[in-house]
Amino acid sequence: MAKIEAELYGNFDIILMDLHNTVMRGSTSASLEESSDIVAGSTRCAIRAYERYSFLGNGRVSMNFTLFQTDGRIFVSAMSTGGSQAVFFKINRIGENSFLDTIRPTVDSYRIR
Repeated sequence: MAKIEAELYGNFDIILMDLHNTVMRGSTSASLEESSDIVAGSTRCAIRAYERYSFLGNGRVSMNFTLFQTDGRIFVSAMSTGGSQAVFFKINRIGENSFLDTIRPTVDSYRIR
């Protein structure tokens, strides 16, 4: 499993749209599998789950991200998994890392340094 976590700055809706568009443009086989949006007062949470085909792993890999806003702060946690064909342990993580790398530049462009 590969993971990115960061605190971001900017507009929640624009960041969410930018992350989604980046994933969808990153691969012709990428698809949004499920989404959830939660609002509680001034707190917002958007969860997105995607899949795409990994040629290197010869199967589908998934990536999900959670965008969370509270008290004027925005956080993202993104994880990818799958693509390995091993039974008891992972042999090939290239597909996972590659899928996650599609959003890394977008996350970095909003990252608080």
